[in-house]
Amino acid sequence: MEIERTRPEDLDEVMAIYAGARKFMREHGNPRQWSAYGWPPRELIEKDIETGRSYVCRDNGTIAAVFFYDHGERIESTYDTIEGKWIGDETYGVVHRIASAHTVKGAGSFCIKWAINQCGHLRMDTHGDNWVMQNCLKKLGFTYCGIIYVTTDNDPRLAYEIIAN
Repeated sequence: MEIERTRPEDLDEVMAIYAGARKFMREHGNPRQWSAYGWPPRELIEKDIETGRSYVCRDNGTIAAVFFYDHGERIESTYDTIEGKWIGDETYGVVHRIASAHTVKGAGSFCIKWAINQCGHLRMDTHGDNWVMQNCLKKLGFTYCGIIYVTTDNDPRLAYEIIAN
């Protein structure tokens, strides 16, 4: 598998993967995280592609997963306030909107490991009903840090962080 920036011609396939992810979440006890809002909207993914922050994981040329990645100082205003405590204050990366096509086992973990390798310090958040992502983050060595609130709907999210040694 390899990670590369999402190309404009990938958009329809990426949106189909997100539609499949919403269905997967509903079927696995997480009906509200993305389904309630039809998340993520096409316009947002188009912007992510334009700004070079949308990535795909390809396996033999086929998209196996998609995600948003960025890194820098204070890049995620939602993370400024946490009910709990982050484990590090230095520059960090974030992964959002990660979704698997469910064609290759471990594609999501592969993407997250790639992001950790890019920056060494990664923050992520997920819905309280998203047991699949919570278990994935725990297996990858993330620390649960507390609760943050998503600015778009003030919905609580479980916040995780990892600092690679």
